[in-house]
Amino acid sequence: MKKLVLKFIGVTTVILFTTFAKVNAQGCVAIRSTGGLCTMDEHPDSVSNNGSWLLNSNNRYFRSYKHFVGTKEQKQRIQQGTNVINHSYTQDLTLTRIFNNRWSFAVDLPIVDNSRSSLYEHGGKERLETHSFGLGDVRLTAYAWLLNPAKARRGNIQVGLGLKLPTGNYNYQDYFYHTAANDGKTLGPVDQSIQLGDGGTGITTEINTYYNFTHRFGLYGGFYYLISPREQNGVSSARGGTPSAKAVANGSDVMSVPDQVMIRGGASYGVSKFDFSAGVRYECLPVHDLVGGSNGFRRPGYIISAEPGVTYRVKSFSIYAFVPVALKRDRTQSVPDKITTNLTGTYTQGDAAFADYAINVGITFRIK
Repeated sequence: MKKLVLKFIGVTTVILFTTFAKVNAQGCVAIRSTGGLCTMDEHPDSVSNNGSWLLNSNNRYFRSYKHFVGTKEQKQRIQQGTNVINHSYTQDLTLTRIFNNRWSFAVDLPIVDNSRSSLYEHGGKERLETHSFGLGDVRLTAYAWLLNPAKARRGNIQVGLGLKLPTGNYNYQDYFYHTAANDGKTLGPVDQSIQLGDGGTGITTEINTYYNFTHRFGLYGGFYYLISPREQNGVSSARGGTPSAKAVANGSDVMSVPDQVMIRGGASYGVSKFDFSAGVRYECLPVHDLVGGSNGFRRPGYIISAEPGVTYRVKSFSIYAFVPVALKRDRTQSVPDKITTNLTGTYTQGDAAFADYAINVGITFRIK
């Protein structure tokens, strides 16, 4: 029975950390990859893992195309063909060093490949695309289990503290076809939603936990918050053109560096080498940051998703797949929206495009 309990704890830990690993909203709300938050696939009580390494490869894809203002979907955008369509693919490689049964350290390198097609960015007559590809923002994180693993057999709490580095190009440029000059194209920064990075050094805070009622059934949960002290990154939001007077007046002519939030929790059930999970996932790009100013161009909002998943373990590696499906999408009023509302006396709230679901598939190897 003890071995079964420890085995299930290990499986539950895979669910907890591999599913929690991607902080990404499904669409134009620009919550981009911040990497594997701890892909530890063994319980900290396993002494044999002291000094071992974990390598996690996670692949994530979504297609955003449905526009929302608040919680109301702008269905006419699809009918008229004026909707923006984003394709986002991220390959996350995370290397975790397990020092002992309580402490570990993780380095995450995201490789990002994005495309964005629209009418309004290219003169309004023809749907054309912009692209971005390259290294995203790298994360460095230290983790610790709060409870003594030798005594906390049923459950534990892990905390993480780290840095998100501005390694991703936050001024990635491509051609926009909205002017008659230069053969009808203008080179400029791509939309914020497909930039490789945000240009800010952030502080990441995490709390991950699990509790097992039996050797098969348990609960898991996690909280993640990225603190971004920098308010703006200096990149124009005008796509190579001249910012409008409205954008200058409300501060949206320059891209912001926003905070990010994710909260998730659910239950898992083990069957042989499989572990099935069902949970709820909340992802948010806040209107206001905890530290520093909050002005500049951003599309704040949140997504609440149902998150089914399955993990299969074979000795030193595990394979997993998780598909968060959107239940509620809300594009909230940004600071520039509020400034425009005050300046004009007319309520203003922008839109954002969201996906119906995201696909996360990956594999984790333990290297002794």
